[in-house]
Amino acid sequence: MNTVTEIERATDYDAVKAKQNAAWASGDYAKIGVTLQIVGEGLAEAMDLTTDAKVLDVAAGNGNATLAFARRWCEVTSTDYVDALLARGRGRAEAEGLEIRFQIADAEKLPFEDAAFDAVVSTFGVMFTPNQQQAANELLRVCRRGGKIGLANWTPDSFIGQLFKTLGRHVAPPAGVKSPALWGSQDWIEEAFGDHAAAIAFTPRDFVFRYRSPAHFVAFFRTFYGPVHKAFLALEPAAQAALDADLHRTIAEFNTANDGTMRVPAKYAEIVITKC
Repeated sequence: MNTVTEIERATDYDAVKAKQNAAWASGDYAKIGVTLQIVGEGLAEAMDLTTDAKVLDVAAGNGNATLAFARRWCEVTSTDYVDALLARGRGRAEAEGLEIRFQIADAEKLPFEDAAFDAVVSTFGVMFTPNQQQAANELLRVCRRGGKIGLANWTPDSFIGQLFKTLGRHVAPPAGVKSPALWGSQDWIEEAFGDHAAAIAFTPRDFVFRYRSPAHFVAFFRTFYGPVHKAFLALEPAAQAALDADLHRTIAEFNTANDGTMRVPAKYAEIVITKC
């Protein structure tokens, strides 16, 4: 298991989560989330669950994985600590006539019994918890023996991993909180889950961000993506311009389009853990 530093022991995780909650509730993450739907579908196929499997979606956001598993006749409970995001997921489920349970829940303190689910999943969600090992422990706790934990996490060297490094150069992250991109590191996953895993399948994938232009992406994320939205709000105009320029430089490092548009492959890890 991962060791805990003195700085981490002194970190007020509740205070960090309160700020994170405000960040994710700002903007409108659902507008970003729906573009990532293919990742939830891919994870559902990779996990290959039986129909009627009891599935918990942790930090579900607006419900990409939730919908993907429900479309395959799983019995899904969708959770997040941002009520507005759950409401968007609920609206999507109602539009498709899917029966899904929605519940407010903190990923670090899941309100469920031990071994309550056949599978526990999260796409670009649980990786943002401040107390990472505690969140990993909770995923393990509520998954039954022989069940599966399925994750989609941005990797440290991915476009999104670098985007968060760019944000961190302009707005310092909370002390004692490690990079969310650790969840996309195979070494960290094996440290966090290996003692309780019969098998870990770690598969590199690409999600391609497609926007009209780099400026379109920055404007869209500045308006709707909570962490970017809050970063700009925290800065004075001159510092906002510097962040804008830095984001454009980051995009340019990954952009494969040559016609003025944006086509950026972003690496993520598709992870399926079988609990022993």
